[in-house]
Amino acid sequence: MHLKKVNLHPDKYPTREHYPFNLDIFSVTTSLSFNAPVTFFVGENGSGKSTLLDAITRRCGIMMWQGIQRPRFKASPYEKDLYRTIDVEWQNKRVPGSFFGSHIFQNFAQLWDEWLTMDPGLIEYLGGKSLMSQSHGQSLMAYFTSRFKIKGIYFLDEPETALSPKSQVALLNLLEDMARSGHAQFIIASHSPILLACPGAEIFNFDENPVKQIDYENTDHFRIYKEFMADPKKFLHQNSERLAS
Repeated sequence: MHLKKVNLHPDKYPTREHYPFNLDIFSVTTSLSFNAPVTFFVGENGSGKSTLLDAITRRCGIMMWQGIQRPRFKASPYEKDLYRTIDVEWQNKRVPGSFFGSHIFQNFAQLWDEWLTMDPGLIEYLGGKSLMSQSHGQSLMAYFTSRFKIKGIYFLDEPETALSPKSQVALLNLLEDMARSGHAQFIIASHSPILLACPGAEIFNFDENPVKQIDYENTDHFRIYKEFMADPKKFLHQNSERLAS
């Protein structure tokens, strides 16, 4: 365990009309405590889980790979400012770490290939192969397997995006092994019922206001997948209107 707690300070919010400060969940949730090596943030799209993950990463002083920045229509001027209004508490002392976002990994992989042309020896750092010479899922697993060996705290935003179910199980085993080693802590925003099954993990539900811990079997991810797999046709017939809303 490295990161012990994050505290939110709504009294410091610069606005209540712009994202992310207009999300009710950030007005009511005042703190989250981390008591397990692996913590998951779950919730519907737009619930704020990735936004808080981003803010904690920044407050921990971890460099975030930005990828290619392009203009956006009516983007909130406060979109990346949540980190300015929170503080973090370390178990002992601050540790290094990294942030993974599925939306920026491809750009990282391309730049990594460029760096290899200047320093071929770097190829051993990520398993001995160019990331661009592998499938997207294979390159992700090569990155995870190499990076997580380093002591620190790791923030992952939907790491399952390009992974097959088999690869998700491989990542689940990797998370469990690294957490058991005692040198790594993971905070992950995810929709994967496979990853959420990580033994001993804590799960915070962002569909509750304030954010609350939830048991794996009570998550929508577990219940929806279980019901669907039991009888897909029946599930779709009974839930088509609810899921579309």
